[in-house]
Amino acid sequence: MEPQKKLLMIVNPRAGRSKPRGPLYDAAAALCDAGYLLRIRRTTAAGDAARIAAQEGGDYDTVVAVGGDGTLNEVISGIQTLKTPPAVGYLPQGSTNDFAASLEIPSDPVQAAEAIVRGQRRQLDIGRFGERIFVYVASFGAFTRTSYTASQDVKNALGHFGYLLESLRDLDTLRPYKVRITADGETLDGEYLFGAVANSTSIAGMMKLEREEVILDDGLFELLLVPHPQNASELQNLIWALLNQQYNSGGLIFRHVSALHVETDEDLPWSLDGEYEPSQPTVDITNCQRALTMLL
Repeated sequence: MEPQKKLLMIVNPRAGRSKPRGPLYDAAAALCDAGYLLRIRRTTAAGDAARIAAQEGGDYDTVVAVGGDGTLNEVISGIQTLKTPPAVGYLPQGSTNDFAASLEIPSDPVQAAEAIVRGQRRQLDIGRFGERIFVYVASFGAFTRTSYTASQDVKNALGHFGYLLESLRDLDTLRPYKVRITADGETLDGEYLFGAVANSTSIAGMMKLEREEVILDDGLFELLLVPHPQNASELQNLIWALLNQQYNSGGLIFRHVSALHVETDEDLPWSLDGEYEPSQPTVDITNCQRALTMLL
């Protein structure tokens, strides 16, 4: 007789607080009915999900993150410290859930749990930003601050609109950053309003990449840079390209790269999966190919 499979569910109770809890209980029941011995741990503060995943995740066959992309980031960061990381499942409960959209994970918890039960394992790339892990995006510049300054209450109450509301407040801080980026041997030295290193078809719920542009296990990031326009014509071209998702035109810089070295003399805060990362004068960003196993 096979030993019973064990599953650890790490729940951020603040994420999606406005959503009904019944479907989560139904999802837990579906996992139990499928033969999992289930344990549920709730987080109470930032960093809890990573700590629980690191300390307890090695005792389980599967670790499931329940929350937003920040919760998923913590869970994956925690299990990546283990010698043999378990498979990861995701029940998205956040307000934007970019990575879930890329993976086509259902927003309904029961349907997402059923996908975990089916047990289709998929190996995915993740990123390393210095010493930190990011699951799908590291970004700087315009609107990046919004992802970590919008309060959880605003996110819960207004969802994606909450991000847009905070973004409008952020317009007065729109400014170029002088950055030197070496990406797979190419040097990109200039002033940029926004930059993103991503492995996702959706960035901040606002910018979309075509699925044929993004292969989630190819060892490559998608690098997008928005240069500072020097005149009204350049600005118009940039706006057109962004609105029409034409990232290879309008003066935008779009590349597929495996590693980057970033240098700046400025205060350049980053967002990693929507969580704040303070400025560093230099940072190396590398793709960890197929380092993550998810049940989808």
